[in-house]
Amino acid sequence: MTPELGADRSGDRPGATAPASHEVAFGVDIGGSGIKGAMVDLRTGDFVDARIKIPTPSPATPDAVADTVRTIVDRAQWAGPVGITLPSVVRGGIVRTAANIDPSWIGVPATAHFSDALGLDCTVLNDADAAGIAEDRYGAASDVDGAVMLLTFGTGIGSALLNRGVLVPNTEFGHLEVDGKEAEHRAASSVRTRKNLSWKHWSAEVSRVLVTIERLVYPDVFIVGGGISQDSDKWVPRLTNATPVRVATLHNRAGIVGAALMAAAPQAVLRP
Repeated sequence: MTPELGADRSGDRPGATAPASHEVAFGVDIGGSGIKGAMVDLRTGDFVDARIKIPTPSPATPDAVADTVRTIVDRAQWAGPVGITLPSVVRGGIVRTAANIDPSWIGVPATAHFSDALGLDCTVLNDADAAGIAEDRYGAASDVDGAVMLLTFGTGIGSALLNRGVLVPNTEFGHLEVDGKEAEHRAASSVRTRKNLSWKHWSAEVSRVLVTIERLVYPDVFIVGGGISQDSDKWVPRLTNATPVRVATLHNRAGIVGAALMAAAPQAVLRP
């Protein structure tokens, strides 16, 4: 039986021991419908304890979201550094865009905002970047020593680019123009649902996007995620681009895991 996401799986491994405190970090993933947090074993990328989830406040203003994150951290009785994802471009700790959160986030110094609210050292990063970090370190690309691009297919298309484990932050390949139309307006999973596209038709649109990206970057592997990756057998085999495509393995754990890793060891992710 597959362990439930959020469960401590260390007991499933023979000889496994509880991680030392310096091998544990805390990650929080802020989404449009829910805010989730957990302690992460940095040796394996597994959760140390059950994931805590609270609905995203409405409106999702900076103060309301920070209050919810503080509640999660307090419930976990965590007192160390915290990594936090936002569905936004975050440059120099400042929010530059806002998707699925209140527009009042734009221009907010998010790192300082969360640090003040929690009374802890906080690191804030884009949610797709966090997922990419996690898949590169612990998931589908953990054996790739080269360029990895994660694409998440949902309401839009999120992207993360890493080279030999080092993140190029805040890529936005979902907004890349593909034959006169933004990539996410062609190939987001929401487009397939809204237009009632067949898997064959939709996978052809995904292929067009991947081929266009290949002309610019040509990674060693694409990792595809998002809820639609659960149906990967219906569309990934139909893709016609040249670069190998793998399905993300951490699923809704990835944002928390990547955020925790960034909080604990940002120098390992942002610099060679």
